[in-house]
Amino acid sequence: MKGSKIALGTWAWGAGMFGGDTVFGSNTDESNLKPVFDAAMKAGLNLWDTATAYGMGESERILGHLASAYKRDDVLISTKFTPQLAEVYDNSVTKMAEASLERMGLDYIDMYWIHNPMDVERWTPGLIPLLQSGKVRKVGVSNHNINEIRRANEILGEVGFKVSAVQNHFSLLYRSSEKGGVLDYCKDSGIQFWAYMVLEQGALSGKYNVENPLPADSERGQKYNPILGELSALTDAMKEIGAKYGLSCSQVGIAWALSKGTMPIIGATKERHVLEAAQVMDTVLTPDEIIRLEALADATGIDTRGDWEHTME
Repeated sequence: MKGSKIALGTWAWGAGMFGGDTVFGSNTDESNLKPVFDAAMKAGLNLWDTATAYGMGESERILGHLASAYKRDDVLISTKFTPQLAEVYDNSVTKMAEASLERMGLDYIDMYWIHNPMDVERWTPGLIPLLQSGKVRKVGVSNHNINEIRRANEILGEVGFKVSAVQNHFSLLYRSSEKGGVLDYCKDSGIQFWAYMVLEQGALSGKYNVENPLPADSERGQKYNPILGELSALTDAMKEIGAKYGLSCSQVGIAWALSKGTMPIIGATKERHVLEAAQVMDTVLTPDEIIRLEALADATGIDTRGDWEHTME
């Protein structure tokens, strides 16, 4: 969204299916998230990204309640239509969006996404009445490859609308959207690219290693703990580069994403997450630093594509 360099993600907010406890092994509720939200707003980070699927609506409910303490125009809210949940809402994009509005106590959504490209022809047209009614201000597509983005743009363009943003997994370890031409297409078409999982759910934060693994009973622990040893050379270089700028390992990962022309989405479950994000917004890494980090990432041989994604190449 205009004026925002970083979005704050709420995937780890609340409990429930696809929520913070099962995916991240975290324990978050409204009481411990309120200071996080308030710190972010005070730091000028006012763009929040959620989805119906996160905790099956629990993330949206918490976000809406925290946002209600502020003027509506001061908070930008992004949420998603998830095709895998469509049957719950009578296979209606409008009904899922209206349920999100009700959970969050909102009159409109600033950015609404098609979460996954299960059927571009079927679901993209469902965005049109939401745009026409004003219930949704802008729309985007997530986890779409370049052909799917083009087709979604064509469908919307037939009635005078467009894809305003693309939200894909993008990190040092997973640059499929760059290699597959999505980043260049977005740049050429005036489409924002939102990068999620920039820190690979904490695996690139520098906090975790073989001696100090991620929560073992979480989905992210099961995915990343076996490869923490292979990541050490990369995270060591991130820490070394960070020392030059007075940044942490995590902040270097965010700075890399900013330097690639993307808008990183940073998971916000602690106050330090948002304060670190605010601190790094104007950092630009040098071309040599970017080349070094990407070479070390490639040398790991690790593919962190999620089971919900298809390759962008």
